[in-house]
Amino acid sequence: MGAVAAWGFSALINAGLILPVTRVPVLTRSGWWHAWALGTLLGATLGWRGWLAVVLYLALGSAVTKLGFARKAELGIAEARGGRRGPENVWGSAATGAALALLSQLPGAPTHLLLVGFVASFAAKLGDTCGSEIGKRWGRTTISLSRLQVVPPGTEGAVSLEGTLASLAGAGVFSLIGCSLSLVGWELLLPISVIAWLATLVESLIGSELQPQLPWLSNEGVNALMTAIAAAAAMVVLR
Repeated sequence: MGAVAAWGFSALINAGLILPVTRVPVLTRSGWWHAWALGTLLGATLGWRGWLAVVLYLALGSAVTKLGFARKAELGIAEARGGRRGPENVWGSAATGAALALLSQLPGAPTHLLLVGFVASFAAKLGDTCGSEIGKRWGRTTISLSRLQVVPPGTEGAVSLEGTLASLAGAGVFSLIGCSLSLVGWELLLPISVIAWLATLVESLIGSELQPQLPWLSNEGVNALMTAIAAAAAMVVLR
């Protein structure tokens, strides 16, 4: 199948899959169409394995967001829009992975290395989501990493033991998905999990120290930066 045909086929398949579920409260209406664009890109570049990995990421991230949502809403620290993600969330999470998927199509591209970065980027983002959502709801003591002081749950850049463990688990789960779908080898399960988890800790420091100094740096921008750090670190360390 030629490149143009592959993109057209992927666009049609993704439209057929997304149209029946646009009312499911996982994404906003515009979020679903940006997800269609992302799905089209992944299907045309990485095939069904890369596409399925990100679908599983979306499903798991959305499920984690809903955990204890009522209580988080009472505390005023729940995700906006009932937990539904918009276009900014889609690309804040997936811009790095999408860029690596496109780069994999260049002649002579180091596909294996780019896939390592791809898996690491989404592992970090799922780890971040798990750590944030579970930490906000069940974290008993929340600490600012930069100041090593106890702060209220939901404070930007703060972590809890429960959230930190959940973050490691989330990174491990997506790394497991990447290995199971043969995007990367099983020998990389642990290294990618650890690198992605460390990137979530760096994200906490960026959120607490750098973001307040840069008004233009949104939460989605911080997420994109974290996924880029995870991907770059994994590709450098595991090359």
